[in-house]
Amino acid sequence: MRTRLILGTLVALSLSTGCVSQGKFDAKALEAEQLTKGLTDEKGAREAAEAKVKELEERNATLNQEKEALTTRLNTSESRLTANAAERRALQEQNAQLAALNEELARNSKKLAQAKEELEKKSSEYENLAQSLKQEISDGKIELSEMKGRMTVQLKDKILFASGSARVGKEGAEALAKIAEALKSVTGKIIRVEGHTDDIPIGSGQFPTNWELSLARAMAVVRALQDSGVDPTMLSAAGYGQYQPIVANDSTEHRSQNRRIEIVLAPKL
Repeated sequence: MRTRLILGTLVALSLSTGCVSQGKFDAKALEAEQLTKGLTDEKGAREAAEAKVKELEERNATLNQEKEALTTRLNTSESRLTANAAERRALQEQNAQLAALNEELARNSKKLAQAKEELEKKSSEYENLAQSLKQEISDGKIELSEMKGRMTVQLKDKILFASGSARVGKEGAEALAKIAEALKSVTGKIIRVEGHTDDIPIGSGQFPTNWELSLARAMAVVRALQDSGVDPTMLSAAGYGQYQPIVANDSTEHRSQNRRIEIVLAPKL
């Protein structure tokens, strides 16, 4: 689906800028497929890491329960200990089991901590952006996230654009200038600007559908970043219309969440 969306975007870009050669179009199509594969791989890696964390947490909880049960049995055995050699051997076996469980618990606790640390590890780009956009993040205008080397800056559409418009407003231009300042030092990444809308038809002459509106907004952000000094060879734009919602379009609040611009930083393929 993402490949068709990005290919559709490339066709729209081609039509808006004039005819292009077949070779250039094929190269852009290949680039779109590679980007989609990268996103899919990234999503799979994230889901695998989260699944591993969940597995380790469940195992950790089970081991703690077993440890508590064995400790209870051990205390009971100690209170009833007699000179009987068989009981002493059983107690020794329980001690050995408890020691082995403690070792396994320690190993799994370490793995769990490492997995969580990897998931929560933040890059220098993340720290720079978080510092630059501290006020906007605090005000709830911008959300910043990072997972497995893929960082996303999510901007609410209302701080960037007026309703139905693809022209960046003053408040949005100031926020984008701060973002651009942090992105200037980024290397080895692709920076993809993604436009998203809610499911209400736009129905204007300039933007017949939400496809056109979302792409136009993404392109406006790309231009603003380039004008602020971000290397244009790292930039790309994509419009997804209403087809990549983060919540259901079933209320005014949810539709507002779905109207957004996402600036995605991902490793180059």
